[in-house]
Amino acid sequence: MKCKAYFTGEVLNEFSKRGLSINEGIAVDARLVKSASKPLSNDGLREVREKRNTPEGQIDKKGRPLKFSRDLESDWTVKNDKPHYGLKEHASVDVENGFILATTMSPSSIHDTNYLPYLALASCHTEEPIGKIYADKGYFGEPNRVFLHLNEIADGIMRKDTKTAKLTELEILRNKKISKKRYIVEQYFGLSHLNDGAYKARFTTIMKNTWDAMCRQMAFNLFRGSKILAVT
Repeated sequence: MKCKAYFTGEVLNEFSKRGLSINEGIAVDARLVKSASKPLSNDGLREVREKRNTPEGQIDKKGRPLKFSRDLESDWTVKNDKPHYGLKEHASVDVENGFILATTMSPSSIHDTNYLPYLALASCHTEEPIGKIYADKGYFGEPNRVFLHLNEIADGIMRKDTKTAKLTELEILRNKKISKKRYIVEQYFGLSHLNDGAYKARFTTIMKNTWDAMCRQMAFNLFRGSKILAVT
């Protein structure tokens, strides 16, 4: 993956040299991805994982080493009252030109907010410092605010009601302005959903699916950058 990340950085550096902004501001978000395997209950998953860790679990019915195996890295989460079995793609996108700066996968139960620091660091492909990070309410919380402050990155995380305070009118207005900036990452999710079938994993491990997402990232950036440069 280091080779792929290096090549992505080289591509973005080239676009930056040609005058295209890369990370003046970035938007981060996550989307659910269906597992490549049929769902199993939590108990079923536990049993299969335990069996996989035994010598018998490494061979097929004919005693040969397993070539194909089911996805055991996905897990369950609930979104909008609907259960989901699979993974979660975390991504960051440049808000000016729409370049995908970073993408990675996790089990679907991992909360979005945990990946903001990773996405910020993985988005540093050029010498330009990240100016501001835009994110929805799922990333709201003190750890991410402290991370942004310590790294001198402007805070573009939407606010939400807390147990001790309701949103003020200014905070509601601020959220609306942020939503207009962070739509760009949702646009990437929508385009890759329609054109690349990215709503469903192609492989049964997180590593392979992350590699697949990074390949899509590279192709997307090459196409987008070429298109922008052709009209400028």
